Amino acid sequence: MVISTHKMVDCTSPVDAARLFNAFCIDNHNFMPKALPDFIKSVDVLHGESGTVGSIKQINYPEGRPYKYAKNRVDEIDVDKFYCKFTAEGDVILGNIEYAVYESTFEPLESGTHYTMVVHYHTKGDYVVKEDQVAVSKEHMKNMFDIASEYLVTNPQLYALKQ
Repeated sequence: MVISTHKMVDCTSPVDAARLFNAFCIDNHNFMPKALPDFIKSVDVLHGESGTVGSIKQINYPEGRPYKYAKNRVDEIDVDKFYCKFTAEGDVILGNIEYAVYESTFEPLESGTHYTMVVHYHTKGDYVVKEDQVAVSKEHMKNMFDIASEYLVTNPQLYALKQ
């Protein structure tokens, strides 16, 4: 097995880190289908409590996508540092990739958030994932982040801190 690491997203958002973290990591089963209906049909909690280590969610994709689902298991989560690590499996993992481990970090800025997502592809045999092979996924994930971030901008009450 070979592990190939790639930075998938590295961008900023005007949205507060706590709001983004809650939308993307804690309540994503409710948020993602509403904010990203063209990308995500539904999210089912299969095991555990959302946003806790060991919880498993199945992401179901709309008709017309090249895959039907992914199962994500939360491996680590730190609500104080806005960090989440999860393992993805399912038919979304294509070809020579056995599974993928994603790490998301939401770094608070003076006005907004610096978001990074890194993926560690665990491949079958000696296969090595090349940077040009993940270019489409990078663009797709960046686009999803931008749309979801804009959804939070236009819905400022969502995941707002209670005063």
